[in-house]
Amino acid sequence: MDNGFFKNIEKKTGVNMKDIFDLANSLQNANFKDEKTVRNVIRRVSQIANKPVSKEMEEQIVKSIINDGKQLDFNTIAKMMNKK
Repeated sequence: MDNGFFKNIEKKTGVNMKDIFDLANSLQNANFKDEKTVRNVIRRVSQIANKPVSKEMEEQIVKSIINDGKQLDFNTIAKMMNKK
């Protein structure tokens, strides 16, 4: 893809695309039934998005992914974070 395209996204969102690609690569073989892995992903997404996640919200997201079997994707996490 065009490098200018990613620069425009970075300008509009304030999110570094390298961080997004690094996160996406780290998720490829991650075990989302492992609570520690899920918590690390939640914290990393929170950090990249510059949006703090309370312990209560983290627990809710972890429960949804591990116990309820929800898929972990950015839209699911974003929706949960925006409910607050």
